Order: sequence, then C-alpha cells, then structure tokens
Amino acid sequence: MSKKKSMTISAILFLALIVIIVVLERMLPPTHIALAVLKKGCIYSLVAVSMNLLNGFTGLFSLGQAGFMLIGAYAYAVLTIPVADRASVYMYFDGGIIQFSVPVFVGLLASGLLAALCAWLIGLPVLRLKSDYLAIATLGFAEIIRAFFQWDKLGVVTNGSNMLRKYPTFSTTLFPFLVSAACIGVMVLMINSSYGRAFKAIRDDEIAAEAMGINLAKHKRMAFCVSSFFAGVGGGLLAMYQTSIQAMTFKSSMTYEILLIVVIGGLGSVTGSCLASFLFIASSEWWLRFLDTEMTIGGFKVPLLRSGFRKVVFSVIIMVIVLFARRGIMGDREFSVDGICRFFKNLGKKKEVKQ
Repeated sequence: MSKKKSMTISAILFLALIVIIVVLERMLPPTHIALAVLKKGCIYSLVAVSMNLLNGFTGLFSLGQAGFMLIGAYAYAVLTIPVADRASVYMYFDGGIIQFSVPVFVGLLASGLLAALCAWLIGLPVLRLKSDYLAIATLGFAEIIRAFFQWDKLGVVTNGSNMLRKYPTFSTTLFPFLVSAACIGVMVLMINSSYGRAFKAIRDDEIAAEAMGINLAKHKRMAFCVSSFFAGVGGGLLAMYQTSIQAMTFKSSMTYEILLIVVIGGLGSVTGSCLASFLFIASSEWWLRFLDTEMTIGGFKVPLLRSGFRKVVFSVIIMVIVLFARRGIMGDREFSVDGICRFFKNLGKKKEVKQ
C-alpha cells in the first residue's frame, strides 16, 4: 500500500474515533463510568508512551514519572487558578504569592517545560548511573519532590499540604483525547527521526552507538527531558481530570502502575502502551467493580465477593499476562494500516492453500 493511501486511511480512522467519542458523550450521562475511563485512559496513554520513550526506546530504567507528573500538575494548577479565587484557595497563606493566571494551553505548556527543566537539572548527575542505580535515583527524586511540595515554607506557591482547586478543568472527553493524541504524535515523529534511531542504538549497545559517533550524554539527556516534558503535560491533564490535586496522591505506586502498563503493552511499542492504558483503567475501575460487592444467588451467598477482592483478581490477571506474554500485548510491534492489510492478505492466502 502506498504511503499516501495509508495516511488517508489512518486519518479516516482518527476522525472515526472522534465521532465515536462525540456520540458517546451525547448518549451517556456526564457521570457515566465509561466517559471517566476514556478520559483517564487518554491521560495514562500519554504518560505511558512518555515512559516507553525512555525505558523502551532508549533503554534507561527510570522510575521518576510520578514526580514529573506532580511538577506538571502543580505548575498547571498554580498558574491557572483565577485571581479572584486565590484568596479562598490559599486561605492559610494570605492568598499566595502569585497574583496572576494564564490560559489553559499556556498552563499545560508551562507544566511540561517546568518538568523538563527539572529533568535537565536532575539528569546532569543521575544519567551517569545505569540500570537499577538509575531507577533508585529517579525513584528517590520522585519521593523527595513530593515531600518538598508539601513543605509549609513553600505554601505561598504550592499551598503546602492543602489541596489546590478552582482551576480550569475539562468537561468533554474530546479535550484530553486531542491533547494526548497530539503529544503522542510528536513522540512518534521523534522516534521515527534520526534522534529516535540514535535512542534505539543506545538501547541496543551503548559501546557500538558511541563508536558510530552518537553522543551518549546528549541523547540520554534529550530522551530524559522529552519524556519528562510529556509526563508533565500528562500531570496537568490529570489535575484537570481530578478537579483538585494534593501532593500526597502522587506516590511511587502511580509510577509502578504506569510501568506496568508499559510492560503489558510491550517495551518499544507506542500502540501497545495506548491499548494497555485503556485496558488497565477499564479493568481496574470499571469491569471488575462487581467483585467488590457481596452477591446472593438463590439464597446462596457467593464466597469471596467483598470489598478489595477486585484488586486480588486484577493482580492474578496481571501475573498471568506477564507469565504467558512476556513481551506484552504488542511486543515491539506497532498497530498500522499496512500491518492489518498484510494480515488479511496472508489469511486469504492460507485459506486458498487449504482449499
């Protein structure tokens, strides 16, 4: 199939997704769980792809994603709270020190830029480490930054350990979908560029990559900053989704969830991360919810069904996936129009051979 035809079909599929989202929003009530899953799934897709860019495509094992999301969420909230509402939000800190607000898109851009700046500063010493040591260092950074943002001395900016609220949020699923799609599209373009090929070369063999003239320090720092930028944007979107934020919610467990999504989807697969994000959110917050409710059938009480049993079943499902699909759903492959066409052509050939 020609490249032009493939791009046309991809554009049609993308428009079809937009139409489906619009139709679902018209048919379902605003509080329906399906819409919440779509919104959160879009946000987690963006963050998972940003983590995959670092872990899957560059081979840097980082566990600081929750920290960069926290920075992005706070940057967005602090900069977009209307001036008239700051006194009620910063009621324990004399209305806060920042007395201006910026538009939503400027706030999201600032959230990404601040996260990238912190990544650049942290990356100067940390990116000299490798493997588990890098993971421990970035995880420590995420925990330190969470405690730092709750520090009362910084309360005039972050509101200390109190919640930030009354900033602009989104009411439509289309907003996080379009923002996440645009950000993921930029990362895909980068992966398919000369920079992306350099990232993959570093992942496969650092010594060989350096012998080919690739500047290891420069490209590692670039991958780290780009990944952190989009994690910061994801944090800003998550703040909009939750309508209020508090530093204590950005625990290391959030990073583990995102890492789990990347592993389930497949290290080195963008579409795998996107599919796994929606499956993870839908399973954990919607499809398995009935397991937390006690059930009686014909006078017989179904055993085990009680609060918290959903998490047990979900953990078993994840273990099964990891054991029997070690490379994840997609492995290092990508979902593409050409791939689908080749699949159906090969399927047709196999049927002809059998006949």
